[in-house]
Amino acid sequence: MAWAAAGLAIAVALAGIFLAALRPESATGPADPGAAQPPLGSAAAELLQLDVLSAPLDKAPDFSLTDQNGKNVSLSQYRGKSVVLSFNDDECEDLCTLLAQDVAAANTDLGAAAADVVFLSVNANPLHTAVKDVKAWTDGHGLASAPNWVFGTGTPAQLSTVAASYHVPVSVNPKTGEVLHGSELFFIDPAGKEAAIGQFGTGSANTALFSQAMAQTAADQLPGRAGCPVGGPAPSGNAPAGPAALGQPAPAFTLPGLADPGTPHSLAEAKGKYTVVNFWASTCTACAGEMPELQKAHTDLGSTVAFLGIDVADPAAPAAALAAKNGTSYPLLADANGTTAGAYQIPGLPFTAIIAPDGTLAVRHPGTFSAEQLEYVLHTLENAPS
Repeated sequence: MAWAAAGLAIAVALAGIFLAALRPESATGPADPGAAQPPLGSAAAELLQLDVLSAPLDKAPDFSLTDQNGKNVSLSQYRGKSVVLSFNDDECEDLCTLLAQDVAAANTDLGAAAADVVFLSVNANPLHTAVKDVKAWTDGHGLASAPNWVFGTGTPAQLSTVAASYHVPVSVNPKTGEVLHGSELFFIDPAGKEAAIGQFGTGSANTALFSQAMAQTAADQLPGRAGCPVGGPAPSGNAPAGPAALGQPAPAFTLPGLADPGTPHSLAEAKGKYTVVNFWASTCTACAGEMPELQKAHTDLGSTVAFLGIDVADPAAPAAALAAKNGTSYPLLADANGTTAGAYQIPGLPFTAIIAPDGTLAVRHPGTFSAEQLEYVLHTLENAPS
């Protein structure tokens, strides 16, 4: 009876899983890529959903908070530097993981210019406001060694005031405690004025391209740096218009093995059976919790369903160690630059796509799966009338 009860609960949610449209996290209007100045380019501006503001620029609202190390932090103390301001939930385990990866990659692209750029984030979670909370997020997402990463927190009233001053929406579900917040990125010049506003969303899954665009926009605010390209691959062509569509051919990929880079795996290898493609990273707490569940489902279903795990923009050693700790036996692939994650337009980590035997995309599922949920969804798909 436990299976039947779980099945009933999951059936209620299936419509949301199968239709799974991405929820916009911000009310900011459409970007104006044509306003971007070289060398950013229209493709990068579209990826960032960038609005370049016109002169005269407005002064960015100042604030005073406490950072992850217990030190006072204010926006005004970074005059003379280029600031990328974000709002980040310190309990977030999905989209914010991509933010951490993009900041790390952007620092690499900035090179020496990283010393003049600050990635300043304001805690968007009014239920977890302690310094230890923002420090735990920073440490757990691999940013503890980044000297230009600053994660500020304060009282709920202080945090609410900062968010309101930047017109960033923040709401809390009173039943679940889930925090929904705007995904704006504010690019603030060395004079403390707002120069551009971007968005942190599904495009950020393509770590190599998004981080390069973010780094370039930040560097362009520095005196003498405008027009000087940063490192990393610049986006070109048109950015994807939306997520990979349900019922349409799933984006193809061939990626190297995580533990054995010399052994590539492709989606095409699994054609003819349902394929579970799970996107994860070792810095994602929710991903680590989900891995044993996916392994259980893999064991239960045997060879009838193919499983592929895709590690996104993650150092190979800690990723392989996490997989070994959880006894993961299905193929794990390395998406070093987030190219495949970008093609699937994942909204955060973990994220699971289920591919039908004919190669079409059957399910887009943001967040975690339990073994029981995943098996129920697969059985439902297999038994659905053709």
